[in-house]
Amino acid sequence: MNAIATSSAELAQQDIVDEFAFFGDWTERYQYLIDLGKQLPPFPEELKTEDYRVHGCQSLVWLVPSGNAGSLHFQAASDSAIVSGLIALVLRVYSDRPASEIVATEPRFIEAIGLAKHLSPTRSNGLAAMLAKLKAYAAATLNS
Repeated sequence: MNAIATSSAELAQQDIVDEFAFFGDWTERYQYLIDLGKQLPPFPEELKTEDYRVHGCQSLVWLVPSGNAGSLHFQAASDSAIVSGLIALVLRVYSDRPASEIVATEPRFIEAIGLAKHLSPTRSNGLAAMLAKLKAYAAATLNS
């Protein structure tokens, strides 16, 4: 089971890298990110609370965990189109996975698709804050 679980987050990252390889320039990649963000499921207004807010982001971001150490699900939303796209990518890699896999998986897709070079420092910080919060939620379920 574990080998399959480990490869699933890795496969999700590889799929993202392959998808972004289709686009010739960053204008197209940003548009694709925005389109991905528009496909996020609706986010309940009542979950837009301070408890779920991700601090360190310039835009407003909320991240809500559910499930347990065996399978953690995340819902997330942002008031920014590009950040919503980043959320869509993060959820593809990390949502609905075992907590141990979430903690162990490094977000290599960020570097692999060139996001690290093309995000503003504030967006990079926000993405790092979102990943840190997501991994902290996963680690907490492992320790409970």
